[in-house]
Amino acid sequence: MVLAPTSKVVLGSVAFGIFWVLAVFPAVPFLPIGRTAGSLLSAMLMVIFGVISPDEAYAAIDLPILGLLFGTMVVSAYLEGAGLFVHLGTMLAWKSKGRKDLLCRICVVSAISSALFTNDTCCVVLTGFVLKIARQNNLPPQPFLLALASSSNIGSAATPIGNPQNLVIAAQSKISFGKFLLGLLPAMLVGVLVNSGILLAYYWKQLSVTKDVEANVHAEDMIAGDEVTSHRFSPATMSHVTSVNSEEWNAEDTILRSPSMNGGIGHTETLRNRTGSTVDEVRAESTAVSNASSSSSSSSSLEVGAGDRPSEDGPSVNRCASGGHSAKRKARWKMQIRKVCVYLVTVGMLVALLMGLNMSWSALTAALTLIILDFKDAQPCLEKVSYSLLIFFCGMFITVEGFNKTGIPSALWDLMEPHSRIDRATGVAVLSVVILLLSNVASNVPTVLLLGARVAASAARISAAQETKAWLILAWVSTVAGNLSLLGSAANLIVCEQAQRVQSLGYNLSFFAHLRFGFLATLVVTVVGLLLIRNY
Repeated sequence: MVLAPTSKVVLGSVAFGIFWVLAVFPAVPFLPIGRTAGSLLSAMLMVIFGVISPDEAYAAIDLPILGLLFGTMVVSAYLEGAGLFVHLGTMLAWKSKGRKDLLCRICVVSAISSALFTNDTCCVVLTGFVLKIARQNNLPPQPFLLALASSSNIGSAATPIGNPQNLVIAAQSKISFGKFLLGLLPAMLVGVLVNSGILLAYYWKQLSVTKDVEANVHAEDMIAGDEVTSHRFSPATMSHVTSVNSEEWNAEDTILRSPSMNGGIGHTETLRNRTGSTVDEVRAESTAVSNASSSSSSSSSLEVGAGDRPSEDGPSVNRCASGGHSAKRKARWKMQIRKVCVYLVTVGMLVALLMGLNMSWSALTAALTLIILDFKDAQPCLEKVSYSLLIFFCGMFITVEGFNKTGIPSALWDLMEPHSRIDRATGVAVLSVVILLLSNVASNVPTVLLLGARVAASAARISAAQETKAWLILAWVSTVAGNLSLLGSAANLIVCEQAQRVQSLGYNLSFFAHLRFGFLATLVVTVVGLLLIRNY
């Protein structure tokens, strides 16, 4: 492809350069406006500089991808409110047989949950559980946090809804959910096993201490309700807010739990809360008793004078107690019905995706169904949607389209294409190296937007099956590339930030600690996965 006029090439490159700098370094000193604002700034400059027209900018925004992102965010918020991720946290420590078993369990749980509920969401919710298990059992946090981040990335590669770049690939390639899953599932499963083996080998000495993880650790005891956060990832600040729905549902659950119902094991009331209120309760009870005594003595003469009247307090108290139990039962059934509805709707969405129905509308339908079934103001749930991420995508679509108009990506691809044909092993190797490097330099979503159509067009000239394989290779390599360095994936940054934020348990996962493990693991897992990608 011939390059655009020099002025357009220069101005388009400047706008794209601003986007890249703010995407990789959102708090750069000379322009600390963050990723979202940087994306909008770059998009605006593309239009102002005349690289693309306003109509072309609007047309560049991919609405199906935005709809799919929005729908999955809403569904994830309701799943979190229904306690799904608390159950996942419980599975991490339930009957654990030691440090190595715990590490393998984290790898499996995070990989599977990321494939279904996105890697960012799982990392936000599970980081606190993992860190608390490690601290309570005197375990080194580093291997377990790396297991969570790396396995979440690998697991998310298996489905179109596992991560944002897969959403882009599924929308552009028109590959069905089932075909996507079957093509990458073997690579994902073996990749998780290989990644777990590398972690075990790398940290074998630290994981060989005889002290085992206690089996009686409960997720409810590890993380109090006020410490559970919901996924609201902002590209600029990666902020997380307390889950409103989760708090409400957990409050109902707390009211309903009692020793008689749960054998005294499942209390959500923590020891700290009980201890803090004991003194006040004793004082209040003693004051009430003394007041009742004085009141009784002072009114005894009046009661005698009034004669023996039947007391109405007993039946009143009984009626109040009966009403309280009835309210508890009603609240319990209401909560259970809400949870079952959330799970059924989610399963229905997954079935619709597997049947090949439109992914964007399937996710939106599931999200709106959950909002209607909740039968209350949807504002608390909708507030947890990361609108900054949606805006970031809009700006990125326009910016990448403008950069494509300069002709630079096509010119570079024309030079590389003869060496990147996927019908040859050397071509797959060259293409994979390019995707690995570009994903860590420019981030994986822009890499997919820049290379996707070109790689697919080159493969389509060989055969339709090779075109599908090219999309799957792009999905696999661009996702696993996130494990190379701490900056390679948003999931890595989320784990790092969440680990630092956990109260009194903060842990700093450094860039070089991640790189020492990530470099070798990424290369090995990528190669193993490429050998297992299949067309169905």
